Amino acid sequence: MSDDDNRSGSQSGATKVLADRLVREADITEEQARELIKLIGVDWNSLLREAHFLKARHRL
Repeated sequence: MSDDDNRSGSQSGATKVLADRLVREADITEEQARELIKLIGVDWNSLLREAHFLKARHRL
């Protein structure tokens, strides 16, 4: 296994953990959480703000 393979595996694991936390705390789908992470990055405050915005927008 190369270093690149190892890094991509740990990145996908970190994304999974972050997405799971976002799903729990913001009550959005895992797909929505992963998309936000892909668009925004890993800044937790930004992710949470956008997830709450997304959730509120879909209630209308």
